[in-house]
Amino acid sequence: MTEILIALAAGTFIGIVFSLLKLPIPAPQAISGIAGILGIYLGSITYSWIIERFFS
Repeated sequence: MTEILIALAAGTFIGIVFSLLKLPIPAPQAISGIAGILGIYLGSITYSWIIERFFS
């Protein structure tokens, strides 16, 4: 839970800095970008699961 709160605080801070500098936010602007990030995460978890189940 602490990691999530730190990540949220860091993201909020970066969002404020980028807004102050009038820069576009460094995050996907569309649902497809968010889905891609989720897919990468799920792929990582799936890989770990396969390695643990079949190769250990």
